[in-house]
Amino acid sequence: MSNINTVVFDLGGVLIDWNPDYVFKKIFSSDEELQWFYKNICTSEWNEEQDAGRPLKEGTDLLIKQFPDQEENIRAFYDRWEEMLGGPIHGTLEVFRELKEKPAVKTYALTNWSAETFPVALSRYDFLHWFNGRVVSGEEKTRKPFSEIYETLINRFEIDPSTAIYTDDNIRNLHPAKELGFTTIHFQSPAQFREDLQKLKVL
Repeated sequence: MSNINTVVFDLGGVLIDWNPDYVFKKIFSSDEELQWFYKNICTSEWNEEQDAGRPLKEGTDLLIKQFPDQEENIRAFYDRWEEMLGGPIHGTLEVFRELKEKPAVKTYALTNWSAETFPVALSRYDFLHWFNGRVVSGEEKTRKPFSEIYETLINRFEIDPSTAIYTDDNIRNLHPAKELGFTTIHFQSPAQFREDLQKLKVL
């Protein structure tokens, strides 16, 4: 019998397949151009500012001012954002479904996601309503890996990290959770996630 009674999920890359490649591979003809664009123009650091609450329009305008020749491609990032949603990651969804059937286990979401785009995901994916609670970075005006967002989750839902698991596909985001006392799982595939939960006797 496990003492774990809480499982906290990251969303993008864990439960939902989100990938800007679905848009930009249609725009750029070579992988070299694509990687250059991600490294120099629509960087992950730039996207994370919108995840942390910066309005999409402000983030877009700022970048266009810096790179006017890339305006069309920059605008595509949020204008075509819905095309970046590939759908649920079904193996993880099955694990989530099984956890929901366990009365002793509560589930939560902790996600870096813009407050402007998250409602699209909420309307598209019913399973986002299954959680006992969720913390969305854009609504909190902070993001992972800053410790305050993990503390918000703990305090708002009265989570005891010593009886909780946190899983994320970005290893950077696991460190603060571990420091706060969570058992962490680096998500690499649904099969590996299931196996790790079984080892911890949660499934």
